[in-house]
Amino acid sequence: MSFNIQVAIASTRTRHYLTHSWKHILPHSQCLDNLDRIAQVVGDYDIVGLQEVDGGSLRSHFINQVEYLAQHGSFPFWYNQTNRNLGKFAQHSNGILSRFKPSEVTEYKLPGMMPGRGALMARFGSHDHSLTLFLVHLALGKRARQYQLDFVGELVSDYSHACVMGDFNCSLDSEEMRRLFANTDLCAPEETHLTFPSWRPARNIDHILTTSAVQVNEVKVVNQALSDHLPIAMEICLPQAPGAD
Repeated sequence: MSFNIQVAIASTRTRHYLTHSWKHILPHSQCLDNLDRIAQVVGDYDIVGLQEVDGGSLRSHFINQVEYLAQHGSFPFWYNQTNRNLGKFAQHSNGILSRFKPSEVTEYKLPGMMPGRGALMARFGSHDHSLTLFLVHLALGKRARQYQLDFVGELVSDYSHACVMGDFNCSLDSEEMRRLFANTDLCAPEETHLTFPSWRPARNIDHILTTSAVQVNEVKVVNQALSDHLPIAMEICLPQAPGAD
């Protein structure tokens, strides 16, 4: 699953970007209740990539939201990547929740004019059939996204069984995404899945992409409006390594 949780702010109307804007700076009473609801949703999955989480600051009651969701969703392994550190006011982060222990976790800084975007890589297994997952939250600007997708594309090219998930801030038919598909073994999904805004989905900007060696059984949008994005989920199957359990 990939889920942009908007720091546990449950926006359900366009006007909430204005009326709830203070929640991006100050703590609010609904934060923990919404985190608990999010934990219930993500708890049904084996691996979850989170965007727009707070690593522990004033606005999140100084709670690392990745750790909180791991505890309440019963994930034994979790990883937080803080990409924009504003001290006690905000810890802009990506996060991974997993029921499997990764054999490798690596943080990358994504290129761009404005710092503060990153990619988090987690590799599961060490044999030829291991799965390598890249979690991203890309820039709003097209030029920066292009640089970032070129960077991610180079990383992905080293792995046959790879998955890239996150908030790409662009649709599948955008110029930068078409270039990504042309330059890598990542496959363009057969269907378009609308995830934004959560109360009236009209844009497909949240994606889970896989290389051709990964068998995709199902892709779906989970209809849980707990953020301004809806989560997107995928069921995959990997070939079993010879002699593996």
